[in-house]
Parts: sequence; structure tokens; C-alpha cells
Amino acid sequence: MQNAPRKPSKPICMKHLTKRTAVLYLSLIFALLAFTIGWYIASFLTVEPDSASFSGSRAYADVQTQVAMGPRTPGSAGHAQVREWMRSELESAGWVVEVHESERLGHLIYNIIAKRSDALPEIILGAHYDTRFFADNDPDESKRSEPVPGANDGASGVAVLLELARTLPNDTVPVWLVFFDAEDNGRIEGWDWILGSRAFVEEIPIQPRTVVIVDMIGDADLNIYLEQNSNPIIRAEIWETAAQLGYADIFINEEKFSMLDDHTPFLEAGIPAIDIIDFDYPYWHTTQDTVDKVSPESLKAVGDTLWHWITGGRP
Repeated sequence: MQNAPRKPSKPICMKHLTKRTAVLYLSLIFALLAFTIGWYIASFLTVEPDSASFSGSRAYADVQTQVAMGPRTPGSAGHAQVREWMRSELESAGWVVEVHESERLGHLIYNIIAKRSDALPEIILGAHYDTRFFADNDPDESKRSEPVPGANDGASGVAVLLELARTLPNDTVPVWLVFFDAEDNGRIEGWDWILGSRAFVEEIPIQPRTVVIVDMIGDADLNIYLEQNSNPIIRAEIWETAAQLGYADIFINEEKFSMLDDHTPFLEAGIPAIDIIDFDYPYWHTTQDTVDKVSPESLKAVGDTLWHWITGGRP
């Protein structure tokens, strides 16, 4: 049987094909453009800029890193390790690092000094990095000869300074970051409190406008009262900055404690200084001073406040 003749197909109109192709291409281009714009918007909303703001999560990771090194008691392996780690972090952030070495009570002391230029500092931010040999406040008497992990008492202050090193703008007033050694081993035979900061003040002849010490500022239940010995003008400025940022419930505008801390040698030398410290910390000098007692939000509140105070409140 013979096949029936095919019906002639309708000729393809090249004009119509060109229009359909153009519409398709334009649709694809607009879709890609919309996707790209959406991706950029999402990126800006969800990713915190590396150098534009203080990150509590990065600071908390720094606390974890320090505690993972074990005790940072003077002369220990962890003590040497944390010094090298701090140097590496500071240099990666563009700071020049110097080691101030001294001898106190027969012990070598290593203060770590970070600066961005040869200019003398207008502001010194300080924290101690050593931890205590003995957890002599531990409720379990069998643990009082063990070292303190130092998550809050030591590591929190270091973490805030390191994150400020990463995020402070280059054009601030001259700032030094000083990590003091041998702060925390008073009431132990052959030692005393604040050996590193005393050595610094006595051996480095500078006259900064302001010294701010941060100590024990990572407590998840953070309550920072005005320290009684601190310079009233500086502390008022910083507490006002905290209030403007919404941290008035953390920076409590009432005096409470009188502390012997790393600000003391500066005050004795006539240098205006303050101590930012939460001494209402139930795990002080115990084996429970661990990373779970510290929070990124607390570190953020302190670091954010200092960042804005130093930079004059600029965004």
C-alpha cells in the first residue's frame, strides 16, 4: 500500500524564531541578574565584615584556643605556647610585637607589647595572660592543688584584646595592646600579684593618656560595676559609651569593688587608669573556670564598647 503523501509542513518563520530567542535570552539574563543581586544582599546581611566590627564569636574561639593549651602558669609549656600564639595572631592582624622581659622575685617575666607604629601610646589596653598555679578557692578541697583553667580569669581579657587588634581601624589614636605576665599568683610562696604590670611601669618610661585593663569580662552572667580605684573621668566615658550601645544592664553605673589589679601600678605612677572587671564570679580561682562559663555575648559587649570608645563612636 502506497503511503499517503505528507502534508507540507508550515515554513519556519525566522523572524518569529529570532523574537523567541531574544525573549529567552533576556529572561535568562534578568534571572541571573536577580540571583546575583540577591546573593550579594544575603552575603552582606549574614557575613560579619572581618575588619569592621567586633566579633564575639571570634573572641570566644580565642578563649577556647587558650584553654585547650592547658595551664598557662609561668614557666609551663602552655605559657610558652600562648605567647607564640598571641604573637602570631597579632602579627597576622598587622601589629608589631615586642617582648618586654624582666626578672621579678627570681622569675623571668614576659610582657607582650603590640603596636602599629613607633608613636608613643595615647591609650594602653591591657590584660593578663597567665593563669594561677593553684585553685585554692575550689569548693572541693582535693582539687585545690590543681591549676586554674583560666577561661574567664585570663583568657577572656586576652581574647578581647586580640579581637580589637583585628578590628580597630588603622587611623585611631596611637594604641598599645599589652598582655601582662605573672598577674595571678599572689598568696603563693615566692610569688606576688601583678608582677608583670609593675615591671612594665617601672622599666618602660612612657606616659599614656589612658590605661584600660580588662580582666574577667567573659562571664555569661556579666555584671561590671565601677571599680572604686579607677579614674572617674575615664570610667564615666566608657560607661556612657556602653549605655549608648545598649549595654547599660552590663556596665552598671554603681561602685562596688576596690581591686588590686594591673591598673594599680599605673595609678601609683600618676597615670590615669581603670579596671573593667566582673568580680562577682563564683568560679574565681577554681577548677570550674572553664569555657562553658564564658559567653560570646559578654565578650562582644565589652569589646564593642571599647571599640566605639577608642574610635569616637564612628560606625
